Amino acid sequence: MAYTLGSATDGQAHSVRPQHCVTRVELSVIASNLLDRDVASKSDPFCVLFHEVDGNWVELGRTETAVNNLNPVFGKKFQVDYHFEEIQKLRFALFDEDKCATQLYEHDFLGEFVCNLGVVLDNLAMLSIQSQELSDNRIITLTLSGRKLDKKDFFGKSDPYLEFHKQGEDSKWMLVHRTEVIKNTLDPSWKPFTVPLISLCNGDIDRNIKVLCYDYDNDGGHDFIGEFQTTVAKMSEAQNSVEVEFDCINPKKQKKKKNYKNSGVIILKSCKIIRDYTFLDYILGGCQLMFTVGIDFTASNGNPREPSSLHYINPLGSNEYLAAILAVGQIIQDYDTDKRFPALGFGAQLPPDWKARLRYPCILLPCTHTD
Repeated sequence: MAYTLGSATDGQAHSVRPQHCVTRVELSVIASNLLDRDVASKSDPFCVLFHEVDGNWVELGRTETAVNNLNPVFGKKFQVDYHFEEIQKLRFALFDEDKCATQLYEHDFLGEFVCNLGVVLDNLAMLSIQSQELSDNRIITLTLSGRKLDKKDFFGKSDPYLEFHKQGEDSKWMLVHRTEVIKNTLDPSWKPFTVPLISLCNGDIDRNIKVLCYDYDNDGGHDFIGEFQTTVAKMSEAQNSVEVEFDCINPKKQKKKKNYKNSGVIILKSCKIIRDYTFLDYILGGCQLMFTVGIDFTASNGNPREPSSLHYINPLGSNEYLAAILAVGQIIQDYDTDKRFPALGFGAQLPPDWKARLRYPCILLPCTHTD
């Protein structure tokens, strides 16, 4: 993500949404009462996970083998990317390991079941598959100000801004966020900003964070004012009107001046950490989606006997309305307990007076065959 310097007159900070449209989930598999395929001992089961790609089953991974066990709790997990807008078919197949086998089909087949990923997420209590979202959905909002920062401009004061860097696994520092610039002041107050916690510290509240303070220059040669290091755990103390102060230190000045104290103070006025709930959180919390179909029967759709009409009664297949209903309904049905979808129509001329109706139920009547 790119960050640019703003000014004190910029618009309000935008709310932070999840960084990715895809949610990664972890599936744990538990089996019970498996078939016993071995003569002298019990089965040695392992589970293979497949997903459907263009009508073919493609292997995603395998668990470890549970030796001599008909009720295994597999330790190895499956990680799957969850797309709400797609039907993701999964196939869990169990085999009894044959140590002499080199191909999957050479192992003894114990059983399998096929389902949609949406069903797994929506019916955890009914299946022996447990899922867990791996992404950290917490976001952190910080409100900061400065006091008595060093004067860097010859004809003015300073134009301070802050940079937040996190320390990577290789100990290198990576820029996470840059505040707006506050013009001509030594006592700036920056706008509150929000970033994903996983971006700021990889979700680790004890990970080191370095904050740098600069004086902005139009030529790009920004003057360094000072820095300090902290952690989210330390910043979290700034709550309930309790402020946390950090000395802004310039190491070069600190070495040269014996009586050097700081180059100003950065004040953390507020630190709030909340969870930015995803669609998956609502589903796991028991949220149900209701699907109601509304069909336009007005004359604007054309004659249903003509191929140009959206209501065309096609003897060779479905029309565009049916295709749209199926495309949406096949996804929504996994998140609806009763699997019953109300269908309403509007605009048709109905008996007995053959006047156009604003809203009415679409009732499917069974076909009556006569000889």
